[in-house]
Amino acid sequence: MPVTRTAPTDLESLYAPLSSTGPDTAVSVILKLRGETCDIDCLYCFEKRKESPGGARISAAQIHRLGSIFSGRPLSVELHGGEPLTAGRERIAEILDALAAQPNVIRVSLQTNGLQLDDAWLDLFERHYPELEIGISLDGDALGNSWRVGYDGRPTYPRAVKALNLLGRRDRRVGVICAVTPYVLGRASEVVEHLASFPAVTTVSLVPCFDEAVTRSTTVVGSRAPTSRALQQRAIGPTGPAWAVTPRQYADFVLEAAHHWVAGGMFRRIKLEPVVSVIRRLRGLRTRSCHFSDLKCDHVLTLYPNDRLGSCDELPWPQAGLAALGDVHAESDVAGAQGSSSLLRQAGSLVTKCMTCDYRDTCGAGCPAVRLRFAAAGDEDAYCDHRMRLIDGVAALLAQPDLQPGTPCARLRWRPISPNDMHHVAAFLARWDDPAAPRPPARLQVSTHGNINTVGLPGVHEADDLDPRHPQWSEGIEPGVRPVVDALTAGWNAVTYDSCQGHGYDGVPGAEPRFLSVGILPRDRVEYARTAGRLCRAAGLAEPALPNAYALVLGRSELGCRTTGRVHPTLDLRLVPAADTTPTAYFGSLDQAVRVLTEALAATSSAPPSTPCACATEADAGEGGRQ
Repeated sequence: MPVTRTAPTDLESLYAPLSSTGPDTAVSVILKLRGETCDIDCLYCFEKRKESPGGARISAAQIHRLGSIFSGRPLSVELHGGEPLTAGRERIAEILDALAAQPNVIRVSLQTNGLQLDDAWLDLFERHYPELEIGISLDGDALGNSWRVGYDGRPTYPRAVKALNLLGRRDRRVGVICAVTPYVLGRASEVVEHLASFPAVTTVSLVPCFDEAVTRSTTVVGSRAPTSRALQQRAIGPTGPAWAVTPRQYADFVLEAAHHWVAGGMFRRIKLEPVVSVIRRLRGLRTRSCHFSDLKCDHVLTLYPNDRLGSCDELPWPQAGLAALGDVHAESDVAGAQGSSSLLRQAGSLVTKCMTCDYRDTCGAGCPAVRLRFAAAGDEDAYCDHRMRLIDGVAALLAQPDLQPGTPCARLRWRPISPNDMHHVAAFLARWDDPAAPRPPARLQVSTHGNINTVGLPGVHEADDLDPRHPQWSEGIEPGVRPVVDALTAGWNAVTYDSCQGHGYDGVPGAEPRFLSVGILPRDRVEYARTAGRLCRAAGLAEPALPNAYALVLGRSELGCRTTGRVHPTLDLRLVPAADTTPTAYFGSLDQAVRVLTEALAATSSAPPSTPCACATEADAGEGGRQ
């Protein structure tokens, strides 16, 4: 059986200060080449809501100064706006040359609405920075782009499509940022399919318009408001702007898109964010997305033409400002300004609650800038809930690719066990179903607290992997959990890869109690889906009858194979203490809770495979709670 011990984590593992990372860790710098200046007037534009000065241009001299300040670490630079191409060809060429001359600049990207792109621009990029990555802002199809208009109120979609077609003819590969607004809700498959139809597009990033708190239109300079601002004013109502979506709506849209991306084989052609970032975190891998990593606001800087250097551009201005670039001489000056920023301290404090969350290692605490907005509105739980729904949905999709969108089980949540591995998973599964397989004697020792493992000691220690045909099977299962294991293996024909009856460890200094748990290793995806449904139905029967001291927790996790390196989806069942229940109370009536659970498992053993999960028709698919 695998060792299942949760690795400790600390605050810096979720939000790393600049001073805590070494010279190999990159800093991202967003260059607002012309501040808020743009050649179109998207109704939801967050940059223009800052009312930052436009008209000026970032210079090559500022680029060289940035390079010298951060000479000790890599820089990832994004040319942004407003619309960066309004800086003009000559200035863009100077900036690209300055970036090319900086040895520590490892990546340069350009985010544009694409309206000015032509062959002359692409020729300029190839001359001055051939590796330039290009991103286009396009909210799906024509309907989805309804909020992206010119100052005359007319749609910009046809000109953006023209730019994408040009990029395709020039064999350029680009990413698309697609804002999720009500105009795309319920049409995720259609929208993603449309964007992927452009040969140039290799990445689609779905970003939410969480703008419910917006209550007024953008200030107009001058006496005459353009048509676009009149449209914006009409779109902002007493409950927020018409382009805003809720966290739940965004999560459901992304999961619908993810289902189509997987079922249609689109994952072979395009990268879909934030789905890929979630998958990487589920696999224990790092991601470049700061929303899923520890490199958050302290590692993202924004420079404006007026020399104003600040933190991430998603944070509110001017509170996010750090210093004038001319007053910064070294990286330590930036780190000092970050340490003195009340806004960054407030953003970092929001991460504290993540320390006890089961999703912390996968979610990475999300975006502090967005969390600040939800916290100000007293609705931070909605932000956290949508992140958990995203993770649960993607985890379910990986294990059950044929799962219909919007139907992941609400009780089965992503609850990773780390580390969680086995010497050879395939061999273990083969042996489980083969009566003739050799079964060497197991090393079984019993501790004074009832632990059965290879060393006979309390705590978490490795145990040999057994199956029901092994002569020592009954001897190797701890008595308190044996009824549950028998109900699953004999009644459901399920494979159990781990089990524990729970141990209080009274008298053992510093030892944390362990609670009853069983891990299930489905043989294939069909069995995974059937078992997941049965677990949910069993939980629906057991929960009302369990003593008040207990809560039943169902989880999705993965078991790693040390021999092959593969990971195998698992389902895990745990009886944990209910809120305010002491370990003494938990272990006092555990036998009764086990009887309730065992009876529920037995009652669902004969359910037809096609029977839906018990929570499939519940109105609130978020039911199941957090542990």
